[in-house]
Amino acid sequence: MPCRAADPMQPVPHSILIPTCPAPVRAAVRPPGSKSITNRALVCAGLARGDSLLTGVLDSQDTRVMAAGLAALGIRLEPDWPRGTVRVTGCDGTPPATAATIDCAASGTTMRFLSAVCPLGHGRYRLDGTARMRQRPIGDLVAALAALGVNAVAESPGGCPPVEIRGTGLQGGVTRVHGGTSSQFASGLALAAPCTPRGMRIEFEGGLVSLPYLAMTRRVIESFGGRCVADGDRVWTIAPTGYAGREYAIEPDASAASYFVAAAAITGGSVRIEGLSRASMQGDVGFCDALERMGCTVDWREPTAGDAGSVTVSGRAARGIDIDMNAISDTVPTLAVTALFAAGPTAIRNVAHIRDKETDRIGDLVRELRKLGATVHEHADGLTIVPGDLRAATLATYDDHRMAMSLALAGLRVAGVRIEDPACVGKTFPDYWERLAAAAALDPAFGTAT
Repeated sequence: MPCRAADPMQPVPHSILIPTCPAPVRAAVRPPGSKSITNRALVCAGLARGDSLLTGVLDSQDTRVMAAGLAALGIRLEPDWPRGTVRVTGCDGTPPATAATIDCAASGTTMRFLSAVCPLGHGRYRLDGTARMRQRPIGDLVAALAALGVNAVAESPGGCPPVEIRGTGLQGGVTRVHGGTSSQFASGLALAAPCTPRGMRIEFEGGLVSLPYLAMTRRVIESFGGRCVADGDRVWTIAPTGYAGREYAIEPDASAASYFVAAAAITGGSVRIEGLSRASMQGDVGFCDALERMGCTVDWREPTAGDAGSVTVSGRAARGIDIDMNAISDTVPTLAVTALFAAGPTAIRNVAHIRDKETDRIGDLVRELRKLGATVHEHADGLTIVPGDLRAATLATYDDHRMAMSLALAGLRVAGVRIEDPACVGKTFPDYWERLAAAAALDPAFGTAT
């Protein structure tokens, strides 16, 4: 069976050969809990008055890093990762620790959210991460915090981590944030805002990216008793309500679901995703709409009492499309791989910000797709994939979970596709290889270390 990246006692293969799929993929899949919702809920529960019980929690490197970061701030968490639950005793808006060094590893959400949470405390806090994290800009968030009176410094060139913060109890007020690099800057500020004495008015400057993630942040804030009022897409006003502990169920991860519905689209099969519907707070359910434009059939079953709903994607993605993926940018690599098997080119636009993800998800993606034999044109804000005669290749993943999970899908149709550093999927989906093998009925030798 494939390696389990989350199990440190198991050998980690340097690369894995993806076996071609013996038949069109036909499966029902319930993805693990949403990483994005899990990390937002952990922050709200950690800052709340009283206790919270989170269920459906994702067990991954990113979520464990967030939990460890909150614990470093003195917040009590009792995770049961195998059961997907975390009990949290909230700090009522003031992190108890007066000093903390937080290792954010490769988790951008942890770096950005906790950089906004630390000023609520009284003390000195330092947030650092991997070498790549030290290349990911955070200067816009530091500037927004400075406008609120926070002493914060991004120490690496270009306004990148480590971040050093001297917290004196964030009071709130009015600030501006540029939204063109990451929606997580505004989300971090908004998550902290209900715990400030004055509340917060956040004014957005420039173009905004990944708008559905901002809407997600508002919904999670409100689920824990906060109040966030949006004036169009340019101003948020967050009241100083604090948060109240509660039981909170986390829905399956729509970004993780994209790999399985793409497997159906690439092989001409049918995959039903349980627990996701049009009612989901995750914008990445819109990936199914992109597949429908490419020729697949998409059937939505809306939630009812006792049924969380589902979406089924069937048939082949037979034609290329021109698409603005700004709102669903985490699924760009997945759609790009799917486009390899369509008739005609696919143009992906308005995603320049994904160059600052775990890797440059435009330039590096272009490089790997070309190895497979496709003609791929790189643009400042996207790429165009022109299908061709595909061939075997060994594909680099750049320590990027989404690159690994997406590029592997090419191997379902193309013999000889090898994925390097498969353990990097542990960032958000530790048992991805097992789940893919089960859904696609792959060779049981899949995942042998080499």
